[in-house]
Amino acid sequence: MAYQAALRVWRGDHGQGDLTPYTVEVNEGEVVLDVLHRLQASQANDLAIRWNCKAGKCGSCSMEINGRPRLACMTRMSTFAEDEVLTITPLRTFPVIRDLVTDVSFNYAKARQIPSFTPDPSVGLGEFRMQQVDVQRSQEFRKCIECYLCQNVCHVIRDHPENERPFAGPRFLMRIAELEMHPADTADRRDIAQDDFGLGYCNITKCCTEVCPEHIKITDNALIPMKERVAGRKYDPVVWLGSKISRRPRSAGTPKVPGKQT
Repeated sequence: MAYQAALRVWRGDHGQGDLTPYTVEVNEGEVVLDVLHRLQASQANDLAIRWNCKAGKCGSCSMEINGRPRLACMTRMSTFAEDEVLTITPLRTFPVIRDLVTDVSFNYAKARQIPSFTPDPSVGLGEFRMQQVDVQRSQEFRKCIECYLCQNVCHVIRDHPENERPFAGPRFLMRIAELEMHPADTADRRDIAQDDFGLGYCNITKCCTEVCPEHIKITDNALIPMKERVAGRKYDPVVWLGSKISRRPRSAGTPKVPGKQT
């Protein structure tokens, strides 16, 4: 049955704005994005919302609903009591463009900084062979839809804007881990993870994992293993001595030691 829901929606731009109250009809089976579209069509024609697929696969409709980062298209209204007031605000970590739309260009800048997939140049196209078990770990990370909820909730960025330059955030540290664990990638990414992308800033609170709509175990399967690899290289005396002897260049395109772990 339909009912009238009370909403408080953040309206404004460039960080200047306020919560505006609305009452909107809700029908059975609807999600928050449906209600926002009805609000936009009936009462607030100039309400700015970013969305695309409405299927939880594009990551566009990220926002905070009652203080929790969520995808509006995957958050059912039945999650909330009918008499509950929904407070809907933009992602807090990123600058507001207008209403519920934020400027997430920080993430695209970080993505461009990561050295790309680096296969062995001696292996021709179609010649490399691997089993599913070889890519099982890195394949999990490919499920990421880049909604940036993990970036938004990470307190290293959220509470400390000065960390945006040295810290890439969980999404892109996971990308580095994905490439580091891929058996066909020849670049050694442990140094850049620590020195260039701020892996050491992460204190594994698992807040990124908790909000991931794809249920990727970001902390357990990507960040902690990368920390272990970095620690092993820096503090294991045998590995440390071997690295001093070989003195391999730090370039991301440099072939790594044979037998790289997967």
